[in-house]
Amino acid sequence: MTSNNMLFDQLFAAHQDSEKIFLHTVQTDYSYAQFHQLVNQLANALLQTGLKTGDRVAVQAAKSVTQLALYVATIKAGGVYLPLNTSYTAFELDYFITNADASIVVVSDKAEADIAPIATRQNARLLTLNADETGSLTAIASTSDTRFEAVSRGPEDLAAILYTSGTTGRSKGAQLCHRNLVSNTLVLRDFWQFTSDDVLLHMLPIYHTHGLFVACNLLAFVGGSMIFLPRFDADHAVQYMKQATTMMGVPTFYTRLLDDSRFDAGLSNHMRLFISGSAPLLAETHKQFEARTGKQILERYGMTETNMSTSNPYDGARIAGTVGVPLPGVELRIADPKTGEELADGEIGIIELKGDNVFTGYWQMAEKTAESFRDDGYFITGDMARIDENGYVVIVGRDKDLIISGGLNIYPKEIEGLIDTIDGVVESAVIGAPHPDFGEGVVAVIVTAEAGLTEADIMAFLADKLAKFKQPKTCIFVEELPRNTMGKVQKAALRERHQQIFNTSS
Repeated sequence: MTSNNMLFDQLFAAHQDSEKIFLHTVQTDYSYAQFHQLVNQLANALLQTGLKTGDRVAVQAAKSVTQLALYVATIKAGGVYLPLNTSYTAFELDYFITNADASIVVVSDKAEADIAPIATRQNARLLTLNADETGSLTAIASTSDTRFEAVSRGPEDLAAILYTSGTTGRSKGAQLCHRNLVSNTLVLRDFWQFTSDDVLLHMLPIYHTHGLFVACNLLAFVGGSMIFLPRFDADHAVQYMKQATTMMGVPTFYTRLLDDSRFDAGLSNHMRLFISGSAPLLAETHKQFEARTGKQILERYGMTETNMSTSNPYDGARIAGTVGVPLPGVELRIADPKTGEELADGEIGIIELKGDNVFTGYWQMAEKTAESFRDDGYFITGDMARIDENGYVVIVGRDKDLIISGGLNIYPKEIEGLIDTIDGVVESAVIGAPHPDFGEGVVAVIVTAEAGLTEADIMAFLADKLAKFKQPKTCIFVEELPRNTMGKVQKAALRERHQQIFNTSS
């Protein structure tokens, strides 16, 4: 029976009664049928706790089968899923929950006391879900009906809101509709040649596009299986790779595998595909990987706002240092950042995109949305690139000061705003510097009025205000910040000055 819930019908419904194993975990295996029984119980639990069609469900929970099922259940019940990084502090969660006007908030038992006042102020129902899959949410679901008829939702209805970073102001909620997520999955299935025979080694978090939509939507759609691990761990990667056919990871995964002597051609020769994204893959890593295994990593490019937009080919040359060609259905151009005029191949400009994969705008930020699109509908990504002689996209930097560390976006303004409130700090500038493990590491360059202020003082102040991945990996104290004639801090000069700061100690 057709429910007219676009995302559920097209990506999840076909295999919901299958006895095939969908998820292999360290503890046990879950068939598609078992997984969807849990989905239905959670969908019923959401309705019991007051979910109405279009309501936002904010979730900060450890990666688990129940958390993944909660995503599908939210979609099936007609809600809008809002995944939140598990590193976010209560200070940060306050903004996301409030801005999204969430009606249901799911956190761990440990975080419940800190989040309760926020949920109360929002008139939101607070539920708990822990890493071991206990909590008030699962308690309600355990007594709920295992049958559930999907709520009708069309192509343009919201499916998810993911908060993304910018260089000024607060995080922006990227609105992804059913059409966005379905179209991207259909394209990736064909472009990367995924089938029901695939077993994906899944070690990514499921609070962002890469681990949740690219990986989970795709494998569920084709009827494949996932080895669903809590996080990346070299021992687990080596142990479970023998059972997998494919792997998706951020560059850090691959550098750490290359640091492990057990990872060799013998361990990986049966794997048909290694995919990297969320942060730039160093050309050197690409070459070392091929030398070690005889296989080439497939690098692609995407954003929270656009899902996947380009990819190196499955069949054909995978060129180190490039992110390949536009995916089918994606229109890409390189434009002059100021005029929007399209540039010739080889010239550096800003990537602009159009297609069914491109988000519908920023949640409750009409002005930001308008600023982010050209009059002809192209989305201005903020990423600078050129088209090489092979027609491949080469990312050369960002027109913003965005930092990408370990595949996670960080915007300096948020960190600077907090550091500047510390007694004794005159001003600060936060930059990203090349890091051998994380791609970029956060560096805080600080001007102080007091000689006694230390890095330990800065880190202690930020500890409960910023997620760990946003906190500076080092602080540099200077007498003044470099400025241009207009008085603007020259972050490019700071990045140039400190680009070796992590390499010298690595």
